[in-house]
Amino acid sequence: MDIRDLEYLALSAETRNFGRAAEALGVNVSTVSRRIGRVEDELGLALFERGHSGVCLTAGGHAVMPHVRRALAEMEAVKLSGMRIGSGLVGEVRLGLQLPPVGEQLVSLLGTWRKTHPGVTLTVAEMGDGDLAGAVEARQLDVAVTPRHGVWKQAASMPLYRDQLLVALPEVHPLCAGPTVSRDDLQRENILIQDWEDSQAGREFYAFVLAAGTNIRAHAASKPSIFALVRAGFGIAFATSAQAKTPVPGVIFKAIDDPGATVEMVLAWNAGLEDPVVGRFVACLRDDACSRRLC
Repeated sequence: MDIRDLEYLALSAETRNFGRAAEALGVNVSTVSRRIGRVEDELGLALFERGHSGVCLTAGGHAVMPHVRRALAEMEAVKLSGMRIGSGLVGEVRLGLQLPPVGEQLVSLLGTWRKTHPGVTLTVAEMGDGDLAGAVEARQLDVAVTPRHGVWKQAASMPLYRDQLLVALPEVHPLCAGPTVSRDDLQRENILIQDWEDSQAGREFYAFVLAAGTNIRAHAASKPSIFALVRAGFGIAFATSAQAKTPVPGVIFKAIDDPGATVEMVLAWNAGLEDPVVGRFVACLRDDACSRRLC
């Protein structure tokens, strides 16, 4: 017995005629009669009473039909679910973040995704750039939002937006008196950065934006811990404008007097990506970022 047999049973019960059922199914009446007879043999039960005017369900047929209709409905639900998942309308996207908190630009992009794909679950995880890359490669995460310098070699990526780079200073620091901080000012300071074990991405990026000879001190620590060290007077640090929106007691954020002092944030994913839901997520953020001219 297979799903086609159940369709023959249901339509024959509905039309009360093997001929009309066969016509609706696009097969010969002999095919319908033969396959229903085979089901009856398999069940050891007569499901229909045959007559010149058509067929009608036996008591046994009436008992069986609710199960037949339920099985067909479940199969239809399976087909519909498969079609929706295959089209990327339902499912889950696991998003990794390296630089919390989430800024307004990313919030707006995720808001568009939520409005256009309400049936897709979004889960978020925060971690360092090395762990982020490993999680995406291991398929524990689907995509990641990371600074351009945090993208790993095997990843596919695309730009999302640029975030202004600020300087985090202890509130008693002399540089707090001015409206901005210059690159020359930074060269005379101890720069505290996040640099997780086996990852040189942060160090290389800041070495690029700073003058040669700047004293960079790396810590395998979270951003709040870096800000705590700033407050304690161990040095100064960089922050994005999104991070600066959250007040940190004892820490002042100042702009850098260089229009190029920005961080390009990108969306990165496994180059062998085949999940249609994640494909839709990538396309949605790409199109929205371009329409808003964020990238």
